[in-house]
Amino acid sequence: MAAMAIRNSASRGTMMSRQIWGLRSMSSWWKNVEPAPKDPILGVTEAFLADPSPDKVNVGVGAYRDDNGKPVVLECVREAERRIAGTSFMEYLPMGGSVKMVDETLKLAYGDNSEFIKDKKIAAVQSLSGTGACRLFADFQKRFRPDSQIYIPVPTWSNHHNIWRDAQVTQKTYHYYHPETKGLDFSGLMDDVKNAPEGSFFLLHACAHNPTGVDPTEEQWREISQLFKAKNHFAFFDMAYQGFASGDPARDAKSIRIFLEDGHHIGISQSYAKNMGLYGQRVGCLSVLCEDEKQAVTVKSQLQQLARPMYSNPPLHGAQIVSTILGDPALKGLWLKEVKVMADRIIGMRTALRESLEKLGSPLSWEHVTKQIGMFCYSGMTPEQVDRLTSEYHIYMTRNGRISMAGVTTGNVGYLANAIHEVTKSS
Repeated sequence: MAAMAIRNSASRGTMMSRQIWGLRSMSSWWKNVEPAPKDPILGVTEAFLADPSPDKVNVGVGAYRDDNGKPVVLECVREAERRIAGTSFMEYLPMGGSVKMVDETLKLAYGDNSEFIKDKKIAAVQSLSGTGACRLFADFQKRFRPDSQIYIPVPTWSNHHNIWRDAQVTQKTYHYYHPETKGLDFSGLMDDVKNAPEGSFFLLHACAHNPTGVDPTEEQWREISQLFKAKNHFAFFDMAYQGFASGDPARDAKSIRIFLEDGHHIGISQSYAKNMGLYGQRVGCLSVLCEDEKQAVTVKSQLQQLARPMYSNPPLHGAQIVSTILGDPALKGLWLKEVKVMADRIIGMRTALRESLEKLGSPLSWEHVTKQIGMFCYSGMTPEQVDRLTSEYHIYMTRNGRISMAGVTTGNVGYLANAIHEVTKSS
């Protein structure tokens, strides 16, 4: 009996040691994981929400707001939702997404009567908004041009760097913004394009450059296109703001049309987050212009193959909204009116902010506020000045001085201008 008790005790001890060892082993699996750095844009909103001040202003938000500072759902979107509610099943979309949505999206970028669409030379798939389109292309680039690099403008949307980094594509940069003029560094840009190895990949913002709001002129785009042609570079356009920048989708796609006219084979990322307000629906499209229909079929098959292990297939509801709006002339007409209203409000707030600063007698030039275009204004303020805006005036924006014009309203533009004047007048 004593021996059996000793054996049982030893057995329990062994089991306990194994359990303890197992707990230690499991608890050590993630001990080397460090907290991820906060996203510089999302962190602004977190700080704003935590501020109890009644005077607080958020001009870091990356989504459209009306003149009362409220989110907007377009009436064309509401009508599309009413039409599709309960009319279809919830089955999977193909890996390439909604064919109807993709077809209508290509018309926006390439033109309603595009010969490339008619000749079926475009490989295109539905993506998880613009971010997903960029990521799919980055992975495609890595898989089929593994030794290539991507040239990214300085500055750019911060997530661009994350996307190509995680796709393990080597990154280079090219000059874009000129701090002194608060405009385009065209000569620096052209020098970098000229000096890049032949056949390099370049990321271009089609319109409403984020974060600067600085776009090349039409003539500058033509010069850029010609130099790309001479160097045999590949242009990948991120077009997140078509229609939202100027109020005219065709005008906002002018850079792309110029490259197409010059015979380039390009890639395009498109998104409906901003121009239809479908932020949470994650509706986008990736397209690659190919040499012929056969190549387009091949490229699309590979894009779908890349999407399969990532997310299998894209979501349905947002794609139905987009295809319903763009596929109906009346609804599309309503959308064009509504997107122009959004663009015009942003343009109007630029004028109001500049005029308010000038009336205050600011010693600085604020001409760039109205020269820039799109949701964001690159103010030229320093990180220290931005910190003062936050600590003294409860105004929140990213520390690079980027103002989201969507957060500016007739109710707060005077307060914002006065605060900016106070922190910059001694510059």
